[in-house]
Amino acid sequence: MTNLSTRIDAALASALAEKRIVGAVIVVMQDGAVAHRRGYGLGDREAGIEMKPEAVFRLASISKPIVTAAAMRMIEMKQISFDAAVTDWLPDFRPKLADGSQPAITIRQLLTHTAGLSYDFMQMPDGPYHHHRVSSGADQDGLSMEENLKRIAAAGLAYPPGAMWVYSVAIDVLGAVMQKAAGATLPDIVARLVTQPMGMKDTAFHVVDKDRLVQPYSNAPAGPIRIPEVFKQPFLPGLAPISFTLSRAFDKTGFASGGAGMNGAADDIARFLDAIRSGGGPVVSAETAKAMMSNQIGDLRILFDPTGSTAFGFGGAVMLDPAAAGSPLSPGAWYWGGVWGHCWFVDPSRKTTIVCLTNTTLEGMSGQLPGDLVRAVAE
Repeated sequence: MTNLSTRIDAALASALAEKRIVGAVIVVMQDGAVAHRRGYGLGDREAGIEMKPEAVFRLASISKPIVTAAAMRMIEMKQISFDAAVTDWLPDFRPKLADGSQPAITIRQLLTHTAGLSYDFMQMPDGPYHHHRVSSGADQDGLSMEENLKRIAAAGLAYPPGAMWVYSVAIDVLGAVMQKAAGATLPDIVARLVTQPMGMKDTAFHVVDKDRLVQPYSNAPAGPIRIPEVFKQPFLPGLAPISFTLSRAFDKTGFASGGAGMNGAADDIARFLDAIRSGGGPVVSAETAKAMMSNQIGDLRILFDPTGSTAFGFGGAVMLDPAAAGSPLSPGAWYWGGVWGHCWFVDPSRKTTIVCLTNTTLEGMSGQLPGDLVRAVAE
């Protein structure tokens, strides 16, 4: 056992002993090779099923860098362009500001979450996204893309496009643009441009092998509770919870959510992210890969970092000042997570990629574990 594995094992043993998670799969790649790959804890606590490295997870926002990479490839192929208006492909998508104006939204703004859009869980419980029942992509079986676009447009813009960074349904809207531009479904586009070239056989919008799909849990004071079919996950204080519908992972009648709808295994995600780190692999060019891991929002900063040390690239955040953020990551590290309980980190300076998929929210995404894991790898 390597020192790296010893340190990671200790971090996961602590998380399990303290009942912060039920189970996890960790994959670490260094200089293009797998340095650590292991399952921890249980995939289904009540059934006594151990967590295996090949387990399949609902990915939530880990869908975003995958769909973003497909969009970047379409930009390279000149099927869409950064500065084109969304209405070029979705002429009826015209959300308004409070003053009634309808500013243009660009593809670049969708990619960077600066489009003026939001999420229901980024608003108060009585906010417009709740009034119009806008889906985050993780709930509401059977909802069509067309209907959700109507609801987003009716809810209006939260701010003028380009003025702020706000986490949002932008990648779902981008998925609708991609479908129109390519004349194909989003699952087919992502398979053709990303998952098939990368050999990501376990990553898709719909789960095929249900036996490998882990049971999700939610953190609670006495230990994680089993998430039922429909669940409201508290997220940010004072704001609305995140709505989950477990059957969304199998629902082929609802829209394919580019922001939250994919499922997959840690091996696939690690290999994909490390391909971007090392120059784009078979998916995008080296220039595009570098752009994905670079600040694309200028002086704006993401709202989840109170230190103001984090910008956004394409598909994930970019660490600008690790010292100010209290992070062991290197400057220029690219990272994000997923609300089902996941986090990932790409540290180009160290030639390192870390993928942590857990079945426990919110600990695996924004609890103690992500920091412990990064420190274990960085030592």
